[in-house]
Amino acid sequence: MTKTNWRWIKSLPLASRLFFSHLVVMVVGLLSLVIISRFSSPRFFVLHLERLESRGLKLINIRTELVQGFEIAWRRSTLWSVIVGTTAAGGLSYWVSKRIMQRLTEMEQITQKFAAGQLEARLPLSDIPELHRLGTSFNRMAASLEGVEARRRELIGDMTHELRTPLTVVRGYLEELADGEIEPSPEIYQRLARETKRLERLVNDLQELSKAEAGYLPINIQPINLFPLLESLVEKFTDQMLEDGPVLRSEFSSQLPLVLADIDRTEQILVNLLGNAVRYTTQGSIILRAWTEASKLWIAVIDTGIGIASKDLPHVFERFWRTDQSRDRHSGGTGIGLTITRRLVELQGGQIDVESKLGVGSTFRFFLPLA
Repeated sequence: MTKTNWRWIKSLPLASRLFFSHLVVMVVGLLSLVIISRFSSPRFFVLHLERLESRGLKLINIRTELVQGFEIAWRRSTLWSVIVGTTAAGGLSYWVSKRIMQRLTEMEQITQKFAAGQLEARLPLSDIPELHRLGTSFNRMAASLEGVEARRRELIGDMTHELRTPLTVVRGYLEELADGEIEPSPEIYQRLARETKRLERLVNDLQELSKAEAGYLPINIQPINLFPLLESLVEKFTDQMLEDGPVLRSEFSSQLPLVLADIDRTEQILVNLLGNAVRYTTQGSIILRAWTEASKLWIAVIDTGIGIASKDLPHVFERFWRTDQSRDRHSGGTGIGLTITRRLVELQGGQIDVESKLGVGSTFRFFLPLA
């Protein structure tokens, strides 16, 4: 085959190549059948006549006619076999090629829709195993990308909403100061400073959240002993407690088993949880508890704070979620601390959940795998 012919074959559509490949296989098979039977069939027929003569049959006078009759019958049957076989094989090849190309054409159309931004487009599943697996993999990827895009849009919308409030406050004060409607005072500057600090915290948390959700947040997993960290956090937060406020208690052994975790990210998780407990607990107690269960080390922060209503519990870890009672916009939080916390726990192979009752308190607990 020349190089030009090879290039021509490669330029053909897949359907044509499939069809011609089937025809080539069919032609090779038929030629092999015809050639082999052409040389072997008369020989076998003659041998069969000789066996009959050895049994006493007188075929010597009609042997030539029998052989010629056999060859004529063989040619006719071979001709009809080639015609019928070629027609059947060609039709079957065309049907198979069309069936495969129909699925591939559907896939091409769906991928074009997907590339055009129609992320809800999905490939129809095929009864051809290989195409079925391809369609399943594509649909799984499409669902994942659709979720990423939905979260991106939600994040942009939520971020816009959250940034608008402090920016509006700052602009309002600056315009009033510029117009001379209010007199400059330390109190006004303190309000402006609080709003700019809030903006700074919000931007930092958003950056952290975007890295965590995209999987770019560095996590250094290694065997660690959490007892020194837990002990230091208890001391740190105890120093911040007011005399008439809640009491921080520790309930964990000094012989805690090693866990596979990132010490810095684990500290970030506990600071978020303990900080929320301190913020929303005015009296009673806050307990930092740790215990082992199966191959997990559980850590819980239990408080007697204002609690969370049962209808709000499914939304606790959603970004920018607040309730009027437990998450006031001006209480100092950005509304995405628990979202970051959940992601940090998941990146370390753990899971976090919450139990709470309004007016009674909340329990946030998570586990880390043992080393």
